[in-house]
Amino acid sequence: MMRAKTRAGVLLAAIGLALVFLAPAAAAVAAPAARPGVDASAVTDFWTPENMRAAKPLDSPLKTVERVAGTVAKGLPSLVAPSASATTSGSAWPGGGKVTKTAGRVFFLFNGVKASCSGDAVTSGNKSVVITAGHCVKYQGSWHTDWVFVPGYDDGNAPHGEWVAATTLTTPQWEASEDINYDVGAAVVSPLNGRYLTDVVGGQGIAFNQPRNQAMYSFGYPAASPYDGTKLIYCAGTTFTDFLLSRDNGLRCDMTGGSSGGPWFLSFDETTGMGVQNSVNSFGYNFLPGYMFGPYFGSDAQTLYNTAAAR
Repeated sequence: MMRAKTRAGVLLAAIGLALVFLAPAAAAVAAPAARPGVDASAVTDFWTPENMRAAKPLDSPLKTVERVAGTVAKGLPSLVAPSASATTSGSAWPGGGKVTKTAGRVFFLFNGVKASCSGDAVTSGNKSVVITAGHCVKYQGSWHTDWVFVPGYDDGNAPHGEWVAATTLTTPQWEASEDINYDVGAAVVSPLNGRYLTDVVGGQGIAFNQPRNQAMYSFGYPAASPYDGTKLIYCAGTTFTDFLLSRDNGLRCDMTGGSSGGPWFLSFDETTGMGVQNSVNSFGYNFLPGYMFGPYFGSDAQTLYNTAAAR
């Protein structure tokens, strides 16, 4: 997760069911930016339990008002359906269900430094899409390397395997200027042992251009104090629209670095652990502790997902 200030401060990065209702994206939406991955075996050889435990949350630089303010393009509602009512600002997930398999930690090298984020497997035609934050795939002009998704991460263990990105993608707005309104990323992971990601762990639903200010659940693997990256943490409550430096969704949440890219769900069922993803953990303000913000999934996020799903 990122922590943001105004000009006087620093923004720190903290770093599915198959029924589809798709509408065309707005004509003005630009194509996502993408980076090919690398040799999968070399990546999994590198990410040993020791290296995963050693990965640190990401930090990000100053964001000015001009760079983060703006309007997110909105098109027609679109929903890929998933195959409560709790309120918490950051507790270990006490249940089971699909979310314990679809959510996971993301590991990568950022300019040679071992770093971590969070991510989530979503329903897609290629069965291989992971949704995360934009700064979890590309940051400060540099695409991350050796990118791997570990669903159901368990203190250095990968109970469902390590899934290496064949391609990572982000929105054109994040690619061009790191506009916090569009801090969304995706990865298309390679098959593992002849199987596809969502055939192994399942896939959550995903939705775009939905009404704001709804009840949502947020999940992630925060690794900065007081958390240590070993547990799946969640927040739940009614969201609001950021009225400060962005047009993001806001939620009471104490998650810290490493939770970036973790999923936000609409219509989440605590019993089944299934929901419809509609944002990701992105940033928080240093002067407003206890709140998390995540980008609105509009037409650009939809185009990003469609592009990833078609790879």
